Amino acid sequence: MRRSEELELKIAMLPESPGCYLMKDQQGEIIYVGKAINLKNRVRSYFRGQDHTPKVAAMIAHIADFEILLCESNLEALCLECNLIKEHKPYYNILLKDDKHYPYLRLDLKEPFPRLTLARRMNRDGAKYFGPYIGATAVKQIIDAVRDVFPIRTCRMALPPKKPIRPCMNYDIGKCLAPCANRCTEAEYWDMMDGVLSFLGGDYGLVLDKLTAQMNKAAEKMEYEKAAVIRDKIRDVKGLMERQIAIKTDLREQDIIALTQDGVDAMAQILYVRGGRMLGGDHFLLEREGAEEPGEVLMGFITQYYTADTLIPRHVLVQTLPEGAQEQVEQWLRRQKGQPVTLALPKRGEKHDLILLAEKNAKDALAKRNARAAVRQERTSGAAANLGRILGMDRYPRRIEGYDISNTQGVHSVGSMVVFIDGVPAKKEYRKFRIKTVEGANDFASLNEVLGRRFAHGLKERAEREAEGLPAAGGKFSDLPDLVLIDGGPQQVRFARQALLDMGADVAMFGLAERLEEIWLPDREEPIVLDHATPELQLVQRVRDEAHRCAITHHRALRDAAFTHSALDDIEGIGPRRRKALLKRFGSLKAIRQATVDELAAVEGMNRPAAEAVAAWASAGPKPRPEN
Repeated sequence: MRRSEELELKIAMLPESPGCYLMKDQQGEIIYVGKAINLKNRVRSYFRGQDHTPKVAAMIAHIADFEILLCESNLEALCLECNLIKEHKPYYNILLKDDKHYPYLRLDLKEPFPRLTLARRMNRDGAKYFGPYIGATAVKQIIDAVRDVFPIRTCRMALPPKKPIRPCMNYDIGKCLAPCANRCTEAEYWDMMDGVLSFLGGDYGLVLDKLTAQMNKAAEKMEYEKAAVIRDKIRDVKGLMERQIAIKTDLREQDIIALTQDGVDAMAQILYVRGGRMLGGDHFLLEREGAEEPGEVLMGFITQYYTADTLIPRHVLVQTLPEGAQEQVEQWLRRQKGQPVTLALPKRGEKHDLILLAEKNAKDALAKRNARAAVRQERTSGAAANLGRILGMDRYPRRIEGYDISNTQGVHSVGSMVVFIDGVPAKKEYRKFRIKTVEGANDFASLNEVLGRRFAHGLKERAEREAEGLPAAGGKFSDLPDLVLIDGGPQQVRFARQALLDMGADVAMFGLAERLEEIWLPDREEPIVLDHATPELQLVQRVRDEAHRCAITHHRALRDAAFTHSALDDIEGIGPRRRKALLKRFGSLKAIRQATVDELAAVEGMNRPAAEAVAAWASAGPKPRPEN
């Protein structure tokens, strides 16, 4: 399929799912990374809409392909987008090429009375990090939500103090335990911190319960504005504490491997997490594995994928393995890496969610592959089969050959033969012909010569191979076509058909008239007109266009060679380098003819025999230009 058709197929199959999309140019370079709540709507908008900013319009002009990574939530897609941009540094994400990072909440567990602070980076400093969050405002909302339930301190005072001081207003309103005034012990403060850690770790039911009680109490007192504020805070807490799969905070490196099958083939998906960040993934088609035991398929895939040249992470999560094989595969991975490796088959929790995410991406990749295969089959072998039925053939046209003639006012006339097998170009089977017996611009006679030479060679070669017990298809011309296409209308078709019959070659033939794209058969008075959107007509057009391109290319090569031919090329011992050196030294053929042998021999790259050959050519006088 042409690139535009692959792109259209991908666009049509976009899922309605959160995720990230990676736009690529003709060289496969990632030029833009974006995220979307609904990939289908967002990515389609680039190709369907017209009202784009100049920057976006410039980017769209360079898009040749795109890939997607599915996520479970918008926040997850946002975090993954951040990682992908920092990893690939796409050209059109130039505004994001800075040192900004999504913020984290930092809790220094070495302090006797810890406090929550905002951090832009995760450091190996022994502190506990939570996040990342969508912005500094989100971090402040989290801190406010925590302090509504847990009276954690916010001041920067070094604790414990040398002597107690008077507590601030936060103690009076119940927002701090006032360790600065010795109003609580370190053990009491850490009892409260256990609740803070649970909340930030995802167990935020206590906070929501308390906020819900406050909202209900305000509503009972008909303090509806206050109740609405608390309601919005509950919504923010639920959204901000959404489980984040795209970025983890334990700096772990791991691969997540899952499989999906359709009964025929299988697709394995790997998601890569490095330094706690998901950096992308790859999918691998496993043909004819669609009905096999999933665990056996994944085990075989793992042992083939993780070779000595492949980076094996410290942790590998796998969807499934054969019963009793986990320890065996884990030991094999350790031996391959030469370091400790843990292999897990999670069935619940966050790690299982990662497996489900990998499986989701595998299903999407397999569905796209199957759709591409179906379209390719429809446009190639399927189109060839339908074309045969339309033309009234009693067998499938496996090999279709197309012919065309090219010349310039009868000069340098050439013919081309292109071959499509099962609807796909077979370029090794292409042949080019120099017209030998026809003078002037006579395409009828030129085509007759090309067909005659092709089938004469083919029939002779086939007979020789059959006599030797060899298959007919192995020779240069012996694999004869099932169907022949020529570029022309009814007269050209009848003329070419009769030429084949005269040789004893009974091959189905048709022509394509370019003006209205009509199909002409040699024994029909009326053309066959196909809809321009049908794969059958598009296949015929591809064969015709390829034959035309091949003929034009050959003709231009001969014409250019004739235009650049020099009389010096006919002298024995004078190649391109010496010819160039002579012309550079003397400036013209006339000056070369007038030069002495000594002067010719003195030219860089020349020797005495070559100089004498040039002098002999010069004394013989100019010769007429050879015919090509």
